Amino acid sequence: MSSPLLTGRRLFKAHGSTPALRGASVELHAGEILAVTGTSGSGKSTLLHCLAGITRPDSGTVEYAGERLDELPEERLSTLRRTEFGVVFQFGQLIPELTAVDNVALPLLLAGTPRQAAREQAAEWLERFGVRGQETRRPGEMSGGQAQRVSLARALVTGPKVVFADEPTGALDSLAGEQVMTALTHTARESGAAVLLITHDAQIAAYADREVTLRDGVLAAEVTETAETAEVAR
Repeated sequence: MSSPLLTGRRLFKAHGSTPALRGASVELHAGEILAVTGTSGSGKSTLLHCLAGITRPDSGTVEYAGERLDELPEERLSTLRRTEFGVVFQFGQLIPELTAVDNVALPLLLAGTPRQAAREQAAEWLERFGVRGQETRRPGEMSGGQAQRVSLARALVTGPKVVFADEPTGALDSLAGEQVMTALTHTARESGAAVLLITHDAQIAAYADREVTLRDGVLAAEVTETAETAEVAR
């Protein structure tokens, strides 16, 4: 297999006195859909935030395409998040004052695309995700499934190399969740984007090429290795 596109090594992160990551390591390859599963509080979202450059780990390294994200200045991280990373959150986090088309166009506008061209591209992505006709509606005027598909369009409109999806179906019913995951995986495979999918749902994880489980801040494989090492030591 080729070298990983994104790597986190021995990541530690605490929120106050509460440890969230305790040495987690993970690799994501170009074009791969990787599901990170685990119970609530296992550190899944914290792992995603560290890998996406949203949060800096307390220790450990995060490397993307040869760059150490944990050492980059915020300006460079912001550029990566606008151009090469796309992020989808559980509740979409659309800007409530903006229409659907303007929410999707926003990353393009921030990257310097002229307004009319940005809105035209945004409309094309809304159609691709099956929410044509919602262009002028604001988030509060759409169903949960529609709003989440708008969020997906916003995350993918810039053609990112990595999509970070944090419980993207957690606020949806099963049918809407399946529609969102079908749209996400189809578009990612079509564009060649890698996807880091955070979920606690086995049915959603089944959309991925590979699944790893986070338990108490470390990947399950690491837990097993630690237990085996301790057994040998005894």
